[in-house]
This record gives sequence, structure tokens and C-alpha cells, in this order.
Amino acid sequence: MNMIPENQKVKFAVLGAGHIGKRHAEMIRRDAEAELVAMIDVRSAEECAAVDFGVPFFKSLDELLASGLEFDVLNVCTPNGLHADQALGGLENKKHVVVEKPMGLTKDQCEKVIFKSLQQSRQVFCVMQNRYSPPSEWIKDLIETKVLGDIFMVQLNCYWNRDERYYKAGGWKGTKDLDGGTLFTQFSHFIDIMYWLFGDIDNIQGKFADFTHKDSTDFEDSGFVSFDFINGGMGSINYSTAVADKNLESSMTIVGRNGSVKIGGQYMNEVEVCNIPGYEMPELAPTNPGNDYGAYKGSAANHHYVITNVIDTLKGRTSATTNALEGLKVVEIIERIYKVRNEQLNLQ
Repeated sequence: MNMIPENQKVKFAVLGAGHIGKRHAEMIRRDAEAELVAMIDVRSAEECAAVDFGVPFFKSLDELLASGLEFDVLNVCTPNGLHADQALGGLENKKHVVVEKPMGLTKDQCEKVIFKSLQQSRQVFCVMQNRYSPPSEWIKDLIETKVLGDIFMVQLNCYWNRDERYYKAGGWKGTKDLDGGTLFTQFSHFIDIMYWLFGDIDNIQGKFADFTHKDSTDFEDSGFVSFDFINGGMGSINYSTAVADKNLESSMTIVGRNGSVKIGGQYMNEVEVCNIPGYEMPELAPTNPGNDYGAYKGSAANHHYVITNVIDTLKGRTSATTNALEGLKVVEIIERIYKVRNEQLNLQ
């Protein structure tokens, strides 16, 4: 693996200068061991409101590469459907890649990215920043040390608002090829946390509906999905973007042999119930607020942890918090859920 010397700054180029791209750029700018050297977008720096980053702005990855400007890491922060191809473009040019969720829209795309990263001996980091929230880290330790004992049931509830303020006419959001679906864009973080904690799933069943987005998206806005965990126990994810006005909740309830836990709040940022006889709940650090996109809110703003992990990994101090194989597994689980949906709704 191509390591970066301790005394060198890690040079980043950010591809895509929307909300998330600018967040990446800002976190890079704030890190003493990082240097933002370029941004790339089909729009101008002025149109992206990214002039204040003060770095060269390119129209395409090809244009950046042709310029001869040196960089170590390409951060892919573009619409979902472009992620895999653009990650491949970075890897083919011997760059490490940070790819926003989802890593791709199909397992096949993700496999190509992983294969290329192995060929080129370059790292691929998948952005799943909810893993860094204090409740997530606490519950991970609780599961790994088997404090809850055998896991019987896990229920994820994700009830969010995404209305016409979000799905603007002519944009990429809501399209089959660039967005991919509600589970990819809104709720892949929660599927990642579930997979991280409890492993893979099987025997998927589901009900799906499109209540309020028939005119603005190519896919469902709501679903009830149930399954078994291969490691034991059963689970469900109930989700919707048809909630009126504002987000309602993101929560995870875990029922184990030795007790029960519920993490709630809009962003799974609060421990609401810890009912484990004989166990004393530790004091957790506060959770960062949700990403604020104006009219609507996203997941916890933990991107600075992502950038720090990239630097620490490339300098040989640690390993990737979310590696490419885990990124693939999240995509593959969503793909299998959507296979059930497609059979029901006759979507191709």
C-alpha cells in the first residue's frame, strides 16, 4: 500500500461541490495534516458558492489530471449513480479514493471498484459517518462484549421528510439512474449501522408504497421490510420520506436475552432506553448535530472523523473505519431488498 510519509500533508481533491462536497472541503481545510488542492464540478466555483475555498476549480477529473497538479486522495461527492465510475477513474490514476455513500448502485459496480483498488494498491474509504456517533460506538461495544446476550429482535424506524423543497425539477434527486432509491440516498447509513452491529441478513420480505412522491421520484417513498439475521435473531426496517413538514425519527430498538436498548432522536443520537439488569449506563459524549441543508436535515455531521481516519490510515497509524468490502455489503443488502420491491411493484 502506498503510504504517505509522516512529515507530509495529505493532498485532497474534492469531486462534486454541492452540500456534501463543500463539507468535505471544509473538513480537509480544518485538518492540520491535510491540504485541499483542487475542487471539481461541472458548474463554476461561483455557481457552487465555493469561491472562498481558494483552490483551483476544474470542470472534470480528466481536466484536473491533465493539469499535472499533484494530489493523493480523490473525494467523490457527486450524485449516487456516478460514484463507482468516478472512483474507478481515481484508482486508475493511482489515487486513493474517499467515496460518499453509496459506493455504487449495484454490487457489480462495487466489485469493480474493489478489484481496481487491489490492482493499483490504493485504498478506498466509504463514508459512513454515523459509525462515529457516541451512541453507535457504545452500542457496538455492548454487542461485541455480549452484554445483551443473544439478540432476539432489532427494529429500525426511519421516518423523514423529503418533499418538493428537496426534489427540485431537473435535479438528480429522485431519478432511477443517479439517485437509485430512498434506501440508497436517505437510509443507507442506518443499514450500514445495522450490518456493522449484527451482520448479514436473509429471508427478506417487504411491503412498499409511494404515497407522496409519484410526481417527483422514480421509486417508492416508504417500506416495511423484515428479515432474519444470519447470526441469529430477526429484524425489520420501517422507513418513509413521506412524513409531513419535518423529520419524525430515526431509531433502533434492540431486544436481547439480557435486556433491551433503544437509540432514538431524529438522527439516532440519543439513548432513550437502556434496560439491562445489573448494567450501569456510561456517560456518553454529546453527538454532533445533523447536517443542515436548510429546509431539511441529514445525518450527524461527523465528516471530520472521516478525514482524520483517511489521514491516519494513509500514514500507517490505523485502518479504514469503513472499508470497501463493507461499502459493498450495504449496497448488496439494499439491492436484495429492492429485488423484493421490484417483484412486487413490477419495477424493472
